[in-house]
Amino acid sequence: MIKVLREPTEFYGLLLNMIRRAERRIFISSLYIGSAESELIEAIRKSLVEKPSVQLHLQLDLNRSTRPGSSSTAKILLPLLHEFPDRVTVSMFRSPSLRGFLAKIVPPRFNEGWGTWHAKIYGVDDEVIISGANLNKSYFTNRQDRYIHFADQPSLAQYCFDFLQAVSSFSYQLSTKPGAGPHSYQHESYFLDWPDPQTHPHQIHTKAQEALAAFQSVRRTIHGIRLSAEESPVSTSNHVLLFPVIQAGQFNIREEESALSLLFRNLHAPEGQEVEQRWPLVDLTSGYFGLYETYQNLVLTNNVATRIVAASPKANGFYGSKGISGRIPEGYTLLEQRFMAAVRKAGRLWKQGTGVELTEWTKDDWTYHAKGIWVSPSASSPPVLTLFGSTNLNSRSAHIDTELSFVMVIPSGSSDTESVKKQLKAEIDGLRVHATEWKGGQRNVRFWTKVIVRIVKGML
Repeated sequence: MIKVLREPTEFYGLLLNMIRRAERRIFISSLYIGSAESELIEAIRKSLVEKPSVQLHLQLDLNRSTRPGSSSTAKILLPLLHEFPDRVTVSMFRSPSLRGFLAKIVPPRFNEGWGTWHAKIYGVDDEVIISGANLNKSYFTNRQDRYIHFADQPSLAQYCFDFLQAVSSFSYQLSTKPGAGPHSYQHESYFLDWPDPQTHPHQIHTKAQEALAAFQSVRRTIHGIRLSAEESPVSTSNHVLLFPVIQAGQFNIREEESALSLLFRNLHAPEGQEVEQRWPLVDLTSGYFGLYETYQNLVLTNNVATRIVAASPKANGFYGSKGISGRIPEGYTLLEQRFMAAVRKAGRLWKQGTGVELTEWTKDDWTYHAKGIWVSPSASSPPVLTLFGSTNLNSRSAHIDTELSFVMVIPSGSSDTESVKKQLKAEIDGLRVHATEWKGGQRNVRFWTKVIVRIVKGML
């Protein structure tokens, strides 16, 4: 069964229930786990206590999860490692882009600017939630994201599990004991063990590229991952297709770019047809909208109607932050202004249901983190394709972070697949309820913000 969730509370409730019913394995990939998530940690612990066969596998980002202090992700996971040393594995990816002298002087939090582990997978046994959300209170309450749940899908679950296993081969392992390798080290009260003594952690580019390329060549076929839209077996025509796409620019893995180039090359609005009748419609959203130049060109050189939802400054997760971080929403305003200037220059401004429309998402006391693409045959039809996962579709996702997303294609012909389409339409319609006219053109961007954006370039 495939279910498109709509609310953060729904996502959190389902995640807890999945963990409670795990029988064999819990496998989770996220940027980090928030310091206040005692209920989540306790649910995991209880599952491990009550079911001795359950194994826990976590894949996280090292820099984000080892920030100094008593409440870092690493420290809140140490009790699980102490209690279940043979059943808990915590792998932490560290981007090799920050190395040498810079690695020694760039302080915590800022070091995440050189790349993070960004894939979001929440799985137990043979069910998986693919999302863009992290494991933090705001993502469970008032931070809007996307969440698609796949129940009883062993092929997809195994693909995601094996993907995390592949990445763990070039990730540190959190440990309560000193590691034997020359690149293992102690950090505060815990240890980070490097699994490959022959490869320096700053020089994993070739190893990571080969591991990810080999993984995809073995695990994925040109036919994608076939999913049944219902739990019982159905005919081939009723299968939803999933195409996993890895984007790891620093390792020269650029499947997302290839997939989107192929998609837009095959999207065309037929000439001489009424907009509502036959023209395809693309909906695109990102909580951090600074569309990667390659994707921007795809949008501007195509004649398909494209509606974009970006976060308003107040809905940006960095709104109100102290220091340089507080300038990030303003920096995205600058990127939006540049994008709209390019839209205007290309003659693609939104008019009478076609062109490119930019709106901004705003909801009192909420932030916006949703990302993805929906493709519909027409403005009045439900989507037949969606891109979802961790990518923000910006330069950072393309070049710096390591992302996993999926292209889902939904065929016609059964009530079950039609249900998935209707859920996707309800999803994008629900997001657009809070989309208002873009006001970025009226906002002032300060000089020093422009300087900062120029310096950080693709890190936004």
